Amino acid sequence: MSSYKSNAYKYATIVAMGGFVFGLDAALISGTVNFISQEFGLNEIQLGMVVGAPALGVLLALLFAGYACNEYGRKKTLQIVAALYVVSAVGSTLASGYWTLLGFRFLGGLAFTSISLASMYIGEIAPPKLRGKLVTMIQINIVVGLSGAYFINYLILQWASSDASWLVNLGFDKYTWRWMLGSEIIPALLWLVLLFTVPRSPAWLFLKGKVDEARRTLSKLLPQEKVDVYLEEIKDGLGVGSDDRSVLAQLKGVFDKKFRVIFIIALTLAIAQQTSGINAILFYAPTVFEQIGLGTDAAFMQAIWTGLTGLVFTVLGLFLVDRIGRRPMILGGMLWVVISLAIAFYGFKTAAYTLTKDAVSEMTEIKNSERLEGMIGVEYGSDIELKKALLESVGEEEAREYAGLLIQKSARINAVIILVGILSFIAAFHFSLGPVMWVLFSEIFPNTIRGIAIPFFTLITSTVSWLIQAFFPTQLSTFGISNTLLFYASTVFIGMIILYKYLVETKGLSIEEIQDKLTN
Repeated sequence: MSSYKSNAYKYATIVAMGGFVFGLDAALISGTVNFISQEFGLNEIQLGMVVGAPALGVLLALLFAGYACNEYGRKKTLQIVAALYVVSAVGSTLASGYWTLLGFRFLGGLAFTSISLASMYIGEIAPPKLRGKLVTMIQINIVVGLSGAYFINYLILQWASSDASWLVNLGFDKYTWRWMLGSEIIPALLWLVLLFTVPRSPAWLFLKGKVDEARRTLSKLLPQEKVDVYLEEIKDGLGVGSDDRSVLAQLKGVFDKKFRVIFIIALTLAIAQQTSGINAILFYAPTVFEQIGLGTDAAFMQAIWTGLTGLVFTVLGLFLVDRIGRRPMILGGMLWVVISLAIAFYGFKTAAYTLTKDAVSEMTEIKNSERLEGMIGVEYGSDIELKKALLESVGEEEAREYAGLLIQKSARINAVIILVGILSFIAAFHFSLGPVMWVLFSEIFPNTIRGIAIPFFTLITSTVSWLIQAFFPTQLSTFGISNTLLFYASTVFIGMIILYKYLVETKGLSIEEIQDKLTN
């Protein structure tokens, strides 16, 4: 491999580690849901706020991310983001109550801009023929982080039930959820240190008039004969000397009529990626698998399989994105997502729940289990009906605590078809919508507005993500798992129809060539 390619891979790998830390931060919370709910006495809304707090925090951060990227540079902004991850991880681990935990989770959300910032940086340092592959590394790091988080949660859960003295002395049984959240601290610190070794973006350097430094950086990333040609392309794309470079001017440019097709593509991708329900499945993975009737240990183990499935298909997508192309991967992947969610919907919709006398006697965790006698022998047609009956029998607090156990003991459900549907959905998302959206975001915006456009559309996708995360427990208790999945599938289908009309192929093209296709 030539030196310039190895440098591109090295810098992209370091910056893409932000995806790994993001994945850890996002998924570690999934294992703590029941623990923090019981310790802090959280209802569905409070639980949703804790899980969704980072997505809310990123909304605030994205208002300033574009300014920071343009004023201080991509590299320095990424370093600030990494520091925020460290502070958030430490604070969340030591949180003394609901509001403290919520506050530090929100602070961690300020760092969730790592995904959009990393895609922006890599898109600007990557040679055109490697851009798709290098930007997709972010998604690989995300799913490695997710898989790692699920494995860490499962491992800590096993240690918490162990009698080994060293584990007891370290408090794994008492502070289970704190150990889970604390496992993020070291990776976040490592990423912060490594970010000091990457160069500043050549596009940003050129924008700031540091042409010589931009040329030196490009000489590490491109063959020498292409450096000046690429500098000219950057100059033409930035429109240096002719355009107002203020944040407001760039934001107005996002809505410019000549960028109408770009706006439609970006907006559709930003919404459809999150209304697929991916973060509901990933951030509440054990809770989702408990709806199938699995016990806690089994649900945590299935969460590991979810992470591994995502990893395998993200790697597959990495190798194919520059071969198959963006358009077929997005459209084919969205159809795959719709079919997968439809399969899971069918599995849940045809389920039934009946509580037997023997099952009640086995549930020693529930005090005064005779309160459930009125439910014995009654067939419930959905998880909603079952949870409503449980609420009437034992009250709100105990209903939240024991709903998963009751589903496990009473469900008559085709668990195999649901598992196939969910894992197929995970595969489809990580093969297409997950990584390819960020590839397209790194390509479709002209240099004149990209410093604002990428954070702006990330703000939109993060807003939708927060809504999905924060209200998933409420959706689950109000509409049931089957209708929630049907909603997700419907929104992705609508997005697929829109993109079929507007999305063009961008494979192998320079950013300037892509603009010609989208604006002419």
